[in-house]
Amino acid sequence: MNETLLPTDVVGGTFWLLSIAMIGATIFFLLERTKASPRWHTTMTLLGGGRLISAIHYHYTKQMWMDTGTAPIILRYVDWVLTHPMQIVLFYVVLAAITKTSTALFWRLLIGSLVMVIGEFLGAAGYMSATLGFLIGLVGWLYILGELYMGEAGRVNAQSGNDATHLAFNGLRLIVTIGWAIYPLGYFIEHLGGGVDVNSLNIIYNLADFLNKIIFGFVIYRAVMNDTKVHS
Repeated sequence: MNETLLPTDVVGGTFWLLSIAMIGATIFFLLERTKASPRWHTTMTLLGGGRLISAIHYHYTKQMWMDTGTAPIILRYVDWVLTHPMQIVLFYVVLAAITKTSTALFWRLLIGSLVMVIGEFLGAAGYMSATLGFLIGLVGWLYILGELYMGEAGRVNAQSGNDATHLAFNGLRLIVTIGWAIYPLGYFIEHLGGGVDVNSLNIIYNLADFLNKIIFGFVIYRAVMNDTKVHS
């Protein structure tokens, strides 16, 4: 048990890094909200709120690691069941800020993200077979990608005529395609692929969250500021 993080503690260091980064991102997005056009206020609030949830989670997990030397992967679902739907719903919120978008799209994206997270959680926690949990989670993720590339979300983005949000949507979609692949891949390796060192998986998930949450947020922020300048 360590009361402080040691220089050689890579796992604890990445927990500390993400804890501080999430706090900083939360403060930044909420303060920058005042500079954005009113139509982007909901977007900026969601960005700040999502980072705040992750900041609290990472602070708690970092402290657990320092106290016990362990950080079970299953704890991450407490964060993911809240922040993943918020991340995906942001696609709807961004599109709704610039053009007419159906409410049904909101619900489809929300349900798809919940299916992904809850399916994997039930499999990881032993409430259903690990294989079934993996398949359900994979279906949820693939459904989201289908909606973003070929569904209403992709079509609305292509027809929006807003250059700032068009570039942001494409960037965010790429992050969900590549960055989010780590979640089903990590699940598969841990539960179906013969297992993996939990410490290594924690490091990978921590670094993935930097891309999937913080960089994700700054892509949206850049689009919001560009659009605000154009229409100010």
